[in-house]
Amino acid sequence: MDTTVWIVVAVVAVLLVLAVVAYAGRNRRNKQLHGQAEQIREEVHTETVKVQRREALAEETAAKARAAQAEAEAKAAEAKRLAERADVHRDAVVTSREDLEERRAHADSIDPRVKQSDPAPHETNAR
Repeated sequence: MDTTVWIVVAVVAVLLVLAVVAYAGRNRRNKQLHGQAEQIREEVHTETVKVQRREALAEETAAKARAAQAEAEAKAAEAKRLAERADVHRDAVVTSREDLEERRAHADSIDPRVKQSDPAPHETNAR
């Protein structure tokens, strides 16, 4: 064989070795990248579960807040209703006291035993 043939064979052999080395390197790199991708996927899955739990907690807390708000509104309405009822009772008390005072004054005015200059005898009896 001629030197040129040996050179061509050597170049082809070197190219084949380089191709095999490049192929092996690429395969190793691809396996490494695949491993990293799988690790990232596992981390994403774990974080997704945490986020879903956090979302469920947020929804539960929001529901509790809505319930508390509704309860507060109901309590406020009840308080308003009771305050209005108390006002009605107070008005009735004032009216009743005025009526009673008028009736006492009338009784005093028609009673011959009560002097008109006496202080109100009902005040001493009431105490």
